[in-house]
Amino acid sequence: MAANKLVLALIFVFDVIAFGLAVAAEQRRSIASVVTDKEKDYSYCVYDSDIATGFGVGAFLFLMLSQALVMAVTKCFCCGRALRPTGSRGCAVVLFLLCWLMFLIAEACLLAGSVRNAYHTKYRTIFADRAPTCETLRKGVFGAGAAFVFFSAIVSEFYYVSYAKSSGDGDYPPYGKESGVRMGTY
Repeated sequence: MAANKLVLALIFVFDVIAFGLAVAAEQRRSIASVVTDKEKDYSYCVYDSDIATGFGVGAFLFLMLSQALVMAVTKCFCCGRALRPTGSRGCAVVLFLLCWLMFLIAEACLLAGSVRNAYHTKYRTIFADRAPTCETLRKGVFGAGAAFVFFSAIVSEFYYVSYAKSSGDGDYPPYGKESGVRMGTY
């Protein structure tokens, strides 16, 4: 039981860190401004701090670490001994699928946001009336990633609890040779 609490605590800590980094990335997205040179010959884009990309990548990695921990401990649901045929097993199956869905959406938002935030317009206009369009990340991409990190955290915690409940304490024998049926010897 102590190992279960330790695993739950580690998953929770990794998910909280990932959520915090995703929220910080949303707050610190790159902002661009058009600047004209001293001679007023051309205009170009100047971007402020690029720290949101690092926050997004950090959130991406911590969420991946959390998912890897859950999947390693539960043996990715498909490996290891069979689970007891109870309602907890059915819940674990649904939560397993939801866990992966939320994880993939969160990772896609965080990765796309980090890549897009790192992109900076490099060109400049020379003797033109129009200023360059300075490409920036849309508001809410990292926010959506943070929301799905939160959903993924909740679902993965419930998945682990449901999996642990349906796996039991070893008092229910797995299917096969240890279930009391002798296989192959008559």
